[in-house]
Amino acid sequence: MAAIVRRRTPTTLVGRIPVGSGHPVVVQSMTNTDTADVSATVLQVAALAGAGSELVRVTVNNDEAAAAVPRIVEELDRIGIGVPIVGDFHYNGHLLLTRHPECARALAKYRINPGNVGGKRHDEHFRAIVEVALANDKPVRIGVNWGSLDQALLTAMMDSNAVSPRPADARTVTMEAMVASALQSAAFAESVGMGHDRIILSAKVSGVQDLVDVYRMLAARCDYPLHLGLTEAGLGTKGVVASTAGLAILLQEGIGDTIRVSLTPVPGGDRAEEVRVAQQILQSLDIRSFTPQVTSCPGCGRTTSTFFQQMALDIGDYLREQMPVWRSERPGVEEMKVAVMGCVVNGPGESKHANIGISLPGTFEEPTAPVYVDGRLAVTLRGDTIVPEFLAILERYVREHYGVGGPAARQAVASAERPVRA
Repeated sequence: MAAIVRRRTPTTLVGRIPVGSGHPVVVQSMTNTDTADVSATVLQVAALAGAGSELVRVTVNNDEAAAAVPRIVEELDRIGIGVPIVGDFHYNGHLLLTRHPECARALAKYRINPGNVGGKRHDEHFRAIVEVALANDKPVRIGVNWGSLDQALLTAMMDSNAVSPRPADARTVTMEAMVASALQSAAFAESVGMGHDRIILSAKVSGVQDLVDVYRMLAARCDYPLHLGLTEAGLGTKGVVASTAGLAILLQEGIGDTIRVSLTPVPGGDRAEEVRVAQQILQSLDIRSFTPQVTSCPGCGRTTSTFFQQMALDIGDYLREQMPVWRSERPGVEEMKVAVMGCVVNGPGESKHANIGISLPGTFEEPTAPVYVDGRLAVTLRGDTIVPEFLAILERYVREHYGVGGPAARQAVASAERPVRA
């Protein structure tokens, strides 16, 4: 398998998390609670961090939210959750950060949207945020969004394009304006004193082709670490597919140092789903591993029973439930591959390719279930206890191979110590 060669960037340290081409692509997420509600926000941050989010962004939109931030960070520290908290500022960030110095100190990074900082007093207010960041030794993400693009800049570029001998279309000018806004803002931040290695850029759009184009342009013109995400990706399948389509193209090209999947949750839905989708994108591209993967067939006329489907679901749930413990106690287990197949056509072959696999009997097949361990037939299961017996085999495999000092654990440590190609 050919390795993805990452675009070279400096490293930006966000709290304890390094962001840049010399480090793994970082998964982040954002709360949707009222930040002023400390208890609700702490619970959601804890859930996001528990799902594997390595950075969590919170809205800081008023004095109440700003005052709550240090209490949120303090409570997270108290319960042992050290995920860095990023502040999301729009319109009044210069006021909130100066009025609430404890908030400025508690946050690990500030997100600035150059399109809505100050209007006619843009430079003054932008400078104020950067100066607070400098005083507190915090990095910034300059996050351009086409829904709130700097209108003065866009108008000037549209006017210039209109009188050009060969004018471009409006979409092209808008893409250029987004890149110009990000790069001009970064240059301004550096002129105020912000270090080149303390800046992350993003250029969020809501269309897949627009996302690919604008990040290719941005990546070609700077070496800042880039945060990827399809903004307003949408609900359910649409949001998952669109985010995956856009991010996968860019990540495959080595573009992107931190990602977020911006899914619209159903009312009362699980916010952590966006974390799991982001992880799966990276794992499907073989960029990072987060949890053991279950290979299972879609079913057909050979598998009219739903038994194998339920077993695949149960095993997937079991692996996710075990990961919070395994992550610390079983290094390397996230690389494990499990196969749960429904008949003899591809079942034995897929099982042999997995670390541990089972081929269940399809319709009218002999009621036996061969289990393969590291490509070899280990045992054949029969009867009504196939699921618990297979889970016992799986658990034993994890203990023997991924315990501290085990062969897979040693391999995981060696892999982690190898430098990332940049």
